Amino acid sequence: MPEFPDDRRRNALAGECRRCPELAESRTCISWGNGPLDADLVVVGEAPADGDPEAEHWQGGNLTGMAYTSRRSGRKVRQVLADAGFGHDDCYYTNAVKCHPPENRDPTDAELTNCRPYLVEEVEAIEPAAVLTTGKHAAKTVLALDNATLDGFLDSVLNPRRSDALGVPVVPLLHPSYQEVWLSRLGYDYEEYVAAIAETVARVADT
Repeated sequence: MPEFPDDRRRNALAGECRRCPELAESRTCISWGNGPLDADLVVVGEAPADGDPEAEHWQGGNLTGMAYTSRRSGRKVRQVLADAGFGHDDCYYTNAVKCHPPENRDPTDAELTNCRPYLVEEVEAIEPAAVLTTGKHAAKTVLALDNATLDGFLDSVLNPRRSDALGVPVVPLLHPSYQEVWLSRLGYDYEEYVAAIAETVARVADT
């Protein structure tokens, strides 16, 4: 079981944000990044989970105010990275969109654009060795900083790309919610995927 993050490491960049009126109306709270501000890796998810008020700790970012704190995706991505050798003190977790979209829909292009300055601020402050994106929308919003597009998401997984805008390599990963579905398509089992993450991150961090 991965360690639940300390809310004192919740990096709130604004007291309130209403850049996206529909998200501001639907959210319970803003789900800010969390983790050490000198982390080696910044892990970028798509958007916070709606939340489960019955959960003891892992209630989801919409209720905890911290990215990747749901029982499903939050615990899973933290466990995958811990298994790859990147534990609690190595990673800063955040989202491409800081508020839960209504009805669990995908973030819109406008919402990704509105939230992107927060992400840039986080990466510039932390100065990580690499940015890991989890899922299509997270990869899309990071690549957009360099006016790059995503032709096929699965083809991009574990295929590092340099972001000139951020000054770091970007490594796309599978979204944890769909990890089991797509691993076989990529030719990995879980242990092979974890090993590939460790090898890829080690390689790009040394460049």
